[in-house]
Amino acid sequence: QIQLVESGGGLVQAGGSLRLSCAASGRSLGGYSIAWFRQVPGKERELVASVLWNGDGTFYGDFGKGRFTISRDGAGRSVYLQMNSLKPEDTGVYLCAAQFGYSGPNRYTYWGQGAQVTVSS
Repeated sequence: QIQLVESGGGLVQAGGSLRLSCAASGRSLGGYSIAWFRQVPGKERELVASVLWNGDGTFYGDFGKGRFTISRDGAGRSVYLQMNSLKPEDTGVYLCAAQFGYSGPNRYTYWGQGAQVTVSS
């Protein structure tokens, strides 16, 4: 059982940048694949980006490809989502999710409470 905590959300103007962080309370994220999802009211939760437990593979959803970068820190404590060239349509609650190892994109079992990202035009 791990508890995920997101940080780094906020309000930014279009064209700006934000970096979201995801950490596990009191423990390492080593061995866990981590993903960022976006939740917008009235829409299905959308996979933004993911990184495998061993750091060897990353995946990006279409809307963030080329603008967002997911990375893990060397100590295995945090996973980051660097978001550049933000657009108003990127607005939403960004949730960090984890699964031990990797069993598939729909097998994330641990979830954070989310960080609000609001991009103004």
